Amino acid sequence: MNKYVSIGDAAKLLGVSEITLRRWDRAGKLPSVRTEGGHRRYDLSRIKPEMIHKYDFQDTRKTVAYSRVHSNEQKDDLERQKQVLELFCSKNGWTFEIISDIGSGMNYYKKGLTKLLNAILNDNVGRLVLTHKDRLLRFGAELVFSICEAKGVEVVIINKGDDTTFEEDLAADVLEIITVFSARLYGSRSRKNKKLLEGVVKAVEDAANDTGP
Repeated sequence: MNKYVSIGDAAKLLGVSEITLRRWDRAGKLPSVRTEGGHRRYDLSRIKPEMIHKYDFQDTRKTVAYSRVHSNEQKDDLERQKQVLELFCSKNGWTFEIISDIGSGMNYYKKGLTKLLNAILNDNVGRLVLTHKDRLLRFGAELVFSICEAKGVEVVIINKGDDTTFEEDLAADVLEIITVFSARLYGSRSRKNKKLLEGVVKAVEDAANDTGP
């Protein structure tokens, strides 16, 4: 009777990532069977290390490391991000390219992000490396990760914890939204609207500057 193992165990046995196994499955090179819950299971009798050489599964797509800060005032932080990414990729022996942006985490049209997404959609990226998830986008990163999974792109997040600049960046994003709407409301010359917006801005700035526990 055949013994079936999970995708995680199969990946460890072959020394590849789970995303690689999913890609091989879609290509028919190493098919899996599915459980009732839709999980992949692999037949141990078909999994042999020499299969890697037999099928020539080498992924020639590039590794891309992405970094971002909110504003020009954070350029020092951007350089620190790049250094962390360079060190991490080099230690793993990956040939890589760094793409960086300066702009809001809520802006989906940044030059670097657009370049990254186009490369992923054109099957030129095999691995995406980030220092934190929020460096990609403040909201919507999960959508990009879904695209990566569909395209067989491995996503590596160096620090799975909270981003140390989350509060500052989020406050800046909120202020950016307020600025857009205030431009419209100010046009009405409503003193009530002006007072309301000024109060919201002050509250956001106070929250960003709060250093309490």
